[in-house]
Amino acid sequence: MSSSQSNATIPQGAVVRDAYVTALLKNLIVVLVWFVLSSINGSLVVTFFKHQGFYEDPRYILFIHMVINDAIQLTVTTLLFILSYVLYKINVAVCCVFILLAVFTTRNTPINLASMAIERYISICEPLRHAQICTVRRTYIVISLIWFMCVAPDITDLFVTLATESLSFFHQSVFCLRNNIFKDPVLAHKRQAFDIIYFSLVFLTLVFSYLKILFAARALSTEKTSALRARNTILLHGVQLFMCMLSYISPSVEIALHLIFPGWILEIRFANYLIVYILPRFLSPIIYGFRDKKFRKYLKMNLQIRRCGVPRPEVAPVNTL
Repeated sequence: MSSSQSNATIPQGAVVRDAYVTALLKNLIVVLVWFVLSSINGSLVVTFFKHQGFYEDPRYILFIHMVINDAIQLTVTTLLFILSYVLYKINVAVCCVFILLAVFTTRNTPINLASMAIERYISICEPLRHAQICTVRRTYIVISLIWFMCVAPDITDLFVTLATESLSFFHQSVFCLRNNIFKDPVLAHKRQAFDIIYFSLVFLTLVFSYLKILFAARALSTEKTSALRARNTILLHGVQLFMCMLSYISPSVEIALHLIFPGWILEIRFANYLIVYILPRFLSPIIYGFRDKKFRKYLKMNLQIRRCGVPRPEVAPVNTL
């Protein structure tokens, strides 16, 4: 069975396989969910790139960056899920690529959430300075820093493995789990330390932004509605962060549930995969793709164009979150 994700969710030595019909059903569910989410994310990406007005708004640049990041993460984990059934074991070098992509994109989401929360805080609490602080150029610099912060801590796992393992190790086939590739115990402790630091900083950033906007919403009279919407957006980011954090406690939860329900280990692993790695990906389209008035208007327009095949005029921007 497949816990194809960046964290080990399968106890060492546990080789348990689903029946054919069960395995087929689980893979169909995963592929269907992937297809639905990929279609939604694809529509969001097309909407963004078809309207130049989004290119100049840091909020939407950060949003589409997260959508693309989540799409990559979803595709990689889905592919690993399927491969774990079809092939069970894959080449170590190929597994390294998949695992690192999954790790980078999984770690990327919380930091991107923090950046979006800061942008909302500046927009509501420092509106006169927003255009000066949140420029397009600085937004792309922030995205570069996000990727550096995601890649730097975990790429060292690869360097350590290259230095400590023989070349023949990379020609072997293994069940594709992070602990089966990066086996040094020191690396596990390092990952835990970085996870605690990153999520603590993101959590504090979201709490700070939420409280500041909450106070601003009470004080403002003319822009109270916008402040309340921004507050609700950050609250949803907090829910999204909590769901992202589940990926770091899910191995322990899974082991505990396995002890309580020893005959349900495969079902527990599958539920863990759906809840921890799939469900959070539904929130990104909801937070901005459907709740945001401006983006929703353009999205509907594009869907109508696609359905009818008739060009429509540009829609004037409206006030949003």
